[in-house]
Amino acid sequence: MNVETSSPRPLPLWAIHGCMLISATLVATSFIVGKAITPFLDPVVLTLIRFVVAVLFFAPYVSHRYGLPLPDRSALVRYSLISGALVGFFWLMFLSLRITTPLNSSAIFTTVPGISGIYSWFLLRERLGPYRIIALLLAMSGALWVIFEGDLYRMRSLDLNHGDLLFFCGCLLMALYMPLVKILHRGEPMAVMTVWILITGCAWLLLFAVAKLPAISWGSVPMTVWLGIAYLAFFTTVVTFFISQWATLHLGPTRVMAYSYLYPPQIVLIEWILYRDLPSLKIIFGVLIILPAMIVLQKGEKTD
Repeated sequence: MNVETSSPRPLPLWAIHGCMLISATLVATSFIVGKAITPFLDPVVLTLIRFVVAVLFFAPYVSHRYGLPLPDRSALVRYSLISGALVGFFWLMFLSLRITTPLNSSAIFTTVPGISGIYSWFLLRERLGPYRIIALLLAMSGALWVIFEGDLYRMRSLDLNHGDLLFFCGCLLMALYMPLVKILHRGEPMAVMTVWILITGCAWLLLFAVAKLPAISWGSVPMTVWLGIAYLAFFTTVVTFFISQWATLHLGPTRVMAYSYLYPPQIVLIEWILYRDLPSLKIIFGVLIILPAMIVLQKGEKTD
């Protein structure tokens, strides 16, 4: 992803990687929080509220630092194209989490960097490189192993959970995000671009949610749902944005992207801490297949 040019102070490498570990942990928790709150609101409405709250958190900072003038028509079209992919991903994420598990979703999400690389190869003529190909193969193998719970018969017959299929379709949209940003970025600060992507995303969502809003019994929505939405909007949207943008200046986009391969083992750890619940050894084996993909990408970026 393009980032704003600046002259950041040099920091120890361990501190930068430590911040990225915090960011990856926050993103991993979003699958668990999403699973907990999605039964209480329609996924479109839930996604709309998340985007609105993220704008409320993010826009004042962007307005104070850069100003936030209304973009022209061509800029609004650019932002709307990007937000369409983002909106589709988050809607399908909340919809799929009604059916599938956070671990399955996180395993499927590890295919996003590789698919994004394939899109970039077609759209931007960027070199995919052997390291990305190896990482994609590892992520796909591990994700399939987790989804099918190590059952080779189910794998051969493609006995897919409907929720897993929905989320994979969402990941195909999410993988478009990075290439679209590169194609449609026109030199504006990334924070400005991001806030307008969120605002145009709200417009997309409102089109689909407007008929559903009057039917919702807002008073019966549990407080935990509102807290969950605020958590997702602030910590897993705004905070992770700033960490990843800052870390990209030091590590490069590929090494930052590699942290997404940590989501499945982090979810296993978080669910064990919260619920003392561990998946079967077969599923843990699939998680361990995914993990080396991070090392492959980190090493590949340093040696390229």
